[in-house]
Amino acid sequence: MACFFEFINGFHDTANAVATVIYTNTLRPTVAVVWSGMWNFIGVFIGGIAVAMGIVNLLPVELLVDQSLAHGMAMVFALLLSAIIWNFGTWYIGLPASSSHSLIGSIIGIGLAYNFIPGTEGAAVNWGKAQEIGISLLLSPLFGFAFAICIMYVFKRLVRNEYIYKEPIPGKVPPTWIRAILITTCSLVSLGHGSNDGQKGVGLIMLILIGILPAEFALRSDHDIMSTYNDAVYIKNIVVNSDASKLNSSDLNLRDAIINNCDSLIFVTKNKSKISEISKTDRFLVRKNVLLLANSSKKLLDKGNFPVSKNDAERLTTAVKSLKNITDYAPRWVIVIISLSLGLGTMIGWKRIVKTVGEKIGKQHMSYAQGASAELVAAVTVGLSSLKGLPVSTTHVLSSGIAGTMVAKKGLKNLQKSTIRNILLAWILTLPVTMLLSGSLFLLFRFLF
Repeated sequence: MACFFEFINGFHDTANAVATVIYTNTLRPTVAVVWSGMWNFIGVFIGGIAVAMGIVNLLPVELLVDQSLAHGMAMVFALLLSAIIWNFGTWYIGLPASSSHSLIGSIIGIGLAYNFIPGTEGAAVNWGKAQEIGISLLLSPLFGFAFAICIMYVFKRLVRNEYIYKEPIPGKVPPTWIRAILITTCSLVSLGHGSNDGQKGVGLIMLILIGILPAEFALRSDHDIMSTYNDAVYIKNIVVNSDASKLNSSDLNLRDAIINNCDSLIFVTKNKSKISEISKTDRFLVRKNVLLLANSSKKLLDKGNFPVSKNDAERLTTAVKSLKNITDYAPRWVIVIISLSLGLGTMIGWKRIVKTVGEKIGKQHMSYAQGASAELVAAVTVGLSSLKGLPVSTTHVLSSGIAGTMVAKKGLKNLQKSTIRNILLAWILTLPVTMLLSGSLFLLFRFLF
């Protein structure tokens, strides 16, 4: 089901890269989708796992499953079903909705629903990470819209050839230099989509593995446990030597929590060198302590009033990052199956969304300059977001970029209001609908099983 979600993501988001090259006659549709699929595949491999870990850390899975298979299955199926239903539904009606929004909404919905289970400690959502992701998802389309207008302005100032601002003639291939620009930007968007959206699929699979098989996947199996022990000792020494008298009560609680997490890690990992030497029940405890320690450390350091030297603060940050190597990982086989799912999905089912993006956002077909501008905006935005470890919606960035190029050409009157209204509705509704759907399914499955 997770691979199917990523497969849908592939053909749902193909329009982000291929609409411009198809509608400008730069590449034939078959060639374009295969080309895009190949770059999506590569993008997953080179994108790292920063975005994937952002997805995993959005939901404190340790609170949800408590090493219970039934609880893990309830979380997994609620998450997958809600994301797939919304993604497939919006694709079916040809609406460029965001796969990122649907996945993240589903995750947050489960975390909020956890609050309604008797005996729980409240909503299981990492609100710091949720805020960071939310801002990224909300601002990126606005950035895409504004940036595309600026790019079109630069185009008009630098390139005086009126040919590139006219609608492409059906069946006529554009000049070589224009084709080169459009193919390059198409490749970059596909690469960025793979490195960003592909990582979300990796994070989704890791959530599933951690939730259902925590003993096997809560920790990196080949990690040197001695380094975890040494990091915990090192972090504890820095924190213990800080001047507690200068802290207020809330910061003091964070300091004490870090020390307690370190003590727990030191106790479990002492005199051990391999994961196999830690009991299966303790592996989740190690993961939980690492994540809690990292979260508390970040809160203290972000406030800027932690009473340690600048050098000690930098050493603490480095040690925490080293400590998280045991939890922030993804097996190579997970990356491979997500790469295949996304790449194959890109080659199938692309026509519905491409038609919306290519024909229905503006009242005219895209010109060569508009296609290049929108793709360049999407490539830069998605690429920078992947480097920062932030998930963005490639769909919304590119569709807002195309809208920006249409406005740059003839103003707001050049937009098709019905299409823009539908895209905005999808943008607004995706999060609340998927949150409600996943939360309801999660509570239903917990009740039944």
